[in-house]
Amino acid sequence: MSTAPEPIPLPVTAVTCLEDRAHVERATVLDLEAGVQRLRLGPVSALAVDRTLHAELTAEDPATVLDVRIVRSWTPRGPRPTDQDSALRHRVHALEEDLLALSRKRDRLHARRDALGRLAADLLREIAEGAGSGEMEGPRWTDELNRVDEERDSYGEQLRAVEARLTSQTTELATTQLSLNLAEEEPAELTGHIELTVEAATAGPAELRLSHLIACALWRPAYRAVLDGDRLTLETDATVWQRTGEDWSDVRLTLSTARSALATDPPLLSEDRLTLQDRSSTERRTVDVELREEEIADLGPASVLGLPGVDDGGEVRVLHSPTPVTVPSDGRAHRVPLSAFTTTASSEYACAPELSPLVTQVVRFDNLSGHALLAGPVDLILGSQFSGRGTLDFTAPGAPVELAYGSRDDHRVTRHTDETRDTAAITQRTVLTRTVRLHLSRFSTPDEQGERMIVLRERIPVSEISAVQTRVREESCSPAPDTIDADGIARWNLALPPGGQRTVTLVYELTANAKVTGL
Repeated sequence: MSTAPEPIPLPVTAVTCLEDRAHVERATVLDLEAGVQRLRLGPVSALAVDRTLHAELTAEDPATVLDVRIVRSWTPRGPRPTDQDSALRHRVHALEEDLLALSRKRDRLHARRDALGRLAADLLREIAEGAGSGEMEGPRWTDELNRVDEERDSYGEQLRAVEARLTSQTTELATTQLSLNLAEEEPAELTGHIELTVEAATAGPAELRLSHLIACALWRPAYRAVLDGDRLTLETDATVWQRTGEDWSDVRLTLSTARSALATDPPLLSEDRLTLQDRSSTERRTVDVELREEEIADLGPASVLGLPGVDDGGEVRVLHSPTPVTVPSDGRAHRVPLSAFTTTASSEYACAPELSPLVTQVVRFDNLSGHALLAGPVDLILGSQFSGRGTLDFTAPGAPVELAYGSRDDHRVTRHTDETRDTAAITQRTVLTRTVRLHLSRFSTPDEQGERMIVLRERIPVSEISAVQTRVREESCSPAPDTIDADGIARWNLALPPGGQRTVTLVYELTANAKVTGL
């Protein structure tokens, strides 16, 4: 073992933060001697994973790492602060000592006042017994009662002063303790050191690189979108939390979505049996249909409820911080800037009355960041004001992005539907007619001017079989939809002046032949 009184410092130089842990790299320069020697380096966090320790030596002459291990030691804190502790910690200790002394003094005063109360009761009983037996010692009884009452009043005043001081000291202790918790953390009682055994052919300097995994560290993406007219600036940040027991000071930070813990879990296999069954004569004569809700999906991963992990689209993504960063080990969220870009954005006021009666400002732009945008929260800034917080879905590089900047309070949309059913007597064809009426209003201030384009969307059922057909009765619509896409989404572009109102009527038919049931 090295005879150096202090261990060799081994600072953190680079960190790769994963979804629920971190890969830490350390580097230092060692002054080796010829032969085999054991060095003590550190201190390091006691949360380091032993089996992931890996050390490399780089030197002009051959040098080999024979063994590397982490040795943990437990040093319990003493009951009193040391000279190295801060003034806040000394103040907390002094207040705790004062509270203990005051509580003991309060107990003694309570005991003395209770004893004087019992003495007064005994004295009154003695006076009653003496007066009953004909004794007349009025002056003595008066002096004794006055002395007991004076002592009880004196101890009562002292008790009230002690309780008032206890209250003030307790309040000050709580405030000081809160300040201490915010300013610093408790020194770790469990610390670790690296014991490194190396063999060097000749004496000289050598560069040591050591890496390992560590728990209590994670990151999540976060964004900030600033919309100024038709220009949008999107800033990509990483929110990093770490409570590893040591600060990361001026480290190269890399963010990865790799899930190392899932690599050792084999997939679950189950049987999937397919069987054939002949249809009955009734099933051959009829076609059973039903209406179902189908979500229109784009390219990309399926949505995940909540935020159990980083949504990376099924592929490991790696992001780098452009500058060295410092992340203290306080368990709080720290935002690290990653990238930013400014582009031209198109804005529209959209409304889907079947889903919501609100008119929402929707902004669309392309992802020009050069990397994939992971799913995460986004702070929405409109001009110079905070508009709210939204969610950004996973977006590939160059793909379009859609952000909702909140609803408009000066718009209102109402929706009414009617449905009629007719059956032809000869062909037995069923015709289901639906009428949807949408009323759109704009409430404006007297000084507001200019029209506002509102994009109104309403869906129409889409049939997957030829036995059921869907047709829009454009002659009955007022006005007719501007476009109807393959998914059955009808769209109107309506220009509303200040204080204007519009009514949209959509009429469509569902026609089914006699074999169809369930419609």
